[in-house]
Amino acid sequence: MKKLINDPATIITDALHGLAAAHPELRVDYDNRVVVRGDAPVRGKVGLVSGGGSGHEPLHAGFVGPGMLDAACAGEIFTSPVPDQMVAATRAVDGGAGVLHIVKNYTGDVMNFELAAEMVAADGGAEVTAVVIDDDVAVQDSLYTAGRRGVGATVLVEKIAGAAAEEGRPLAEVAQVARKVNASARSMGLALTSCTVPAAGRPTFDLPEDEMEVGIGIHGEPGRRRVPVAPANEIAEMLLGPILSDRDFSGGDGVIAFVNGMGATPLVELYVMFHEVSQILAKAGIPVARSLVGPYITSLDMAGCSVTLLRADDELLRLWDAPVRTPALRQGA
Repeated sequence: MKKLINDPATIITDALHGLAAAHPELRVDYDNRVVVRGDAPVRGKVGLVSGGGSGHEPLHAGFVGPGMLDAACAGEIFTSPVPDQMVAATRAVDGGAGVLHIVKNYTGDVMNFELAAEMVAADGGAEVTAVVIDDDVAVQDSLYTAGRRGVGATVLVEKIAGAAAEEGRPLAEVAQVARKVNASARSMGLALTSCTVPAAGRPTFDLPEDEMEVGIGIHGEPGRRRVPVAPANEIAEMLLGPILSDRDFSGGDGVIAFVNGMGATPLVELYVMFHEVSQILAKAGIPVARSLVGPYITSLDMAGCSVTLLRADDELLRLWDAPVRTPALRQGA
């Protein structure tokens, strides 16, 4: 194992110290491993909290800042944060308008966020609403979850719901926007290699050089099938086919198309993939209204990509275009 670390046992704390040094506009609660926007809590604004296992950077801490999240909880690698972390994050961003929990559909995340909301309520704290993200069309159930997994749409929900909260909308409306994005988005991913969890020191699964896993999860969960390595145009078809058959993306105002890198895939390859995706969508009569290309929800050093489509309308496009200023995503600010 070759990694730029000191000790697998301290990798999360070391990374948080690095994040704080690089981005002094953020606050870091090292005891609870919570990253908070520097001006939180913002009075009268709904606070947005998300989090999950580390190893998916920049998700979630990289999306803390004006226009997206108010706080993010960092669990151990591929392990859910604990309720105490989520409680600390919720309290840190409570500006009196309530707090929205954005939760990827993994059993540990869902359970711990539910417990945290109950703990906050028991203390007479902020009103908390949770939205669970379950956009992955690859499999119905997996090693980590009941139902569909929460993957690429998480980034889109955090951006668009973050913009709605920044407008001063009430909690119920911000939650409704988040649910609308989740319901309108579908994703599917593919792995060319496994990833290596630092504490394990070896690849999570064995994937021969001439094969790829279609429908992989972001923790290395099995996908739909293993197939021979193929060119990008065929891979795009493998990923988009199930997405387009699962939801009607025609009509409306086109789609927000998101091609995501899994951690070890260079941008040149992601742009090749985006070209193929855009070609397929054009043939299907589905215009691309907005795009996002890059490693935004990763799986450590896994090579591969995922594709997320979000059926857009005027409201979602306006919120997508709103200013955002975070370490990993900046526009109009």
